[in-house]
Amino acid sequence: MPQKAKPTFSLKDELFNPTKVCYLSDLISDVYPKFESKKFQTDVVNEFPNLELKERITHITQCLRKYLPNDYLEALKIILQALPPELDLKKTDDDFGDFILVPFNHFVATYGCTTEYLSESLQALRTITKRASAEDAIRYFINAFPDESLKFLTECAKDKHYHVRRWASEGTRPKLPWSQKLVIDHTQPLPILDLVFDDHTRYITRSVANHLNDIAKIEPELVITTLKRWKATGKQNADEMGWMIRHATRTLVKKGDHGALELLGFGETPDITISDVTSTSEVTIGDSFEFGLTITPNKNQNLMIDYVMNFASNKKRKGRKVFKVKQIKAQAGKPITIQKKHRLRLMTTRTLYEGEHSITIQINGKEFNTIKFDLVN
Repeated sequence: MPQKAKPTFSLKDELFNPTKVCYLSDLISDVYPKFESKKFQTDVVNEFPNLELKERITHITQCLRKYLPNDYLEALKIILQALPPELDLKKTDDDFGDFILVPFNHFVATYGCTTEYLSESLQALRTITKRASAEDAIRYFINAFPDESLKFLTECAKDKHYHVRRWASEGTRPKLPWSQKLVIDHTQPLPILDLVFDDHTRYITRSVANHLNDIAKIEPELVITTLKRWKATGKQNADEMGWMIRHATRTLVKKGDHGALELLGFGETPDITISDVTSTSEVTIGDSFEFGLTITPNKNQNLMIDYVMNFASNKKRKGRKVFKVKQIKAQAGKPITIQKKHRLRLMTTRTLYEGEHSITIQINGKEFNTIKFDLVN
């Protein structure tokens, strides 16, 4: 029987709950005394048990529409006046903002994505994203007004506020999670990335690297040529550039892409001998699969050692995931001993099926020994 862990944490309740809704309501009431705060809170919270995370954003947006003035620009003025202070510019990473403010972004995208309000709406998102990222909301505008929006975001990439610069990269990602698909070509935002790849703020360089990792799933060669071009300019700190390359090519590396591995210094075909392979033959769900082996290099070489776990599946979708072991400057004749434990625990993100599993040793993207075992309940 397939098994999967039950969730023990509710993100939707952490981000959207009565306390957060009260905070949002108070922000508005402070600048708009006519706001029917109690009715707004009741209308919002009463529906929460029936709604998932993104549905709650839409619901709050609709309630804002109900209790704010009917005139869009008048309502927008109240929203902008209600905003809390900008996020701390002294921070450089992991500062998304307060998620309860995201419905403000969604309000702009839902009711202000028109020719009549385009300028005011784009500027409003630029202001709100300094408090809570407007990365999803801007995609409505990119799809409806691609030329105007990309021109605007190109200017935003030069903004003094790092949240605005990051927004320009994050909002144009081809495969941004939890967001609508963009209709523009994946190459069109590259001029924006050219403006921010050398930023000194990790929050931005992570976004740029994630953006390239998205592109890697569409056009791998473009990612490699872009990273080589950026590296050649010398504009970015060498350590940060190295981090960006590793982060941007992570999907390609897991697939054994030669261009990515070569860029990272692991493009050479391994000249090795594998011996002393050991493993458990049967694992109970919740316990660990253990394996070991010895890798003897036949010459000095850089080795990136991974293993691929091939999970039993329901045949509709193959279960496969790459796990990192180590990167090493191997010396000829000096054995490398690998001993690993891989726990097969129940998770909310993966269903475990009883039956034959296997791992395949992957070195510099090349597959070597495969070890099979049975997973039992």
